[in-house]
Amino acid sequence: MLTEQAAILIEKLISKGETLAVAESCTGGMLASKITNTVGASQVFLGGVVSYSNQLKCRLLNVSLDTIENFGAVSADCAIEMCQGVLDNLASDHAVSITGIAGPGGATSAKPVGLVYIAIGNAETIEAFEFHFYGTRHEIRRQAVLKAMELLMKDIAE
Repeated sequence: MLTEQAAILIEKLISKGETLAVAESCTGGMLASKITNTVGASQVFLGGVVSYSNQLKCRLLNVSLDTIENFGAVSADCAIEMCQGVLDNLASDHAVSITGIAGPGGATSAKPVGLVYIAIGNAETIEAFEFHFYGTRHEIRRQAVLKAMELLMKDIAE
């Protein structure tokens, strides 16, 4: 399923002559890997940033320390800033960011395992979405990547 989604995503970007960049945290490069495993990716995929630590989110993606302190790294605000940072720093037409708690640790009562924020952006707008995925660490990460590709396809189609 992921491979098919990636192929469709790449085809859409190629047909529109547009580019893509990604910023990943909890998925640890899984989205970038799925994209780059697809024939034609080099025509449209500029690259990505795996910013697992808060320091790298701030340093490489321009996420505000205030955002991390006030809302947390797993928040819509952080996802939006990650997306804006990768749009700006990689100069892509489209971008996606993913931040969340894949588990099994790291959760709180307010932020349970499976909580994931995905932001989708382009030159005109950035929008964040909240999801609650279930399963093992791998299953949560896989669901996040699949959902990110679905959201990207909608953004590219508009």
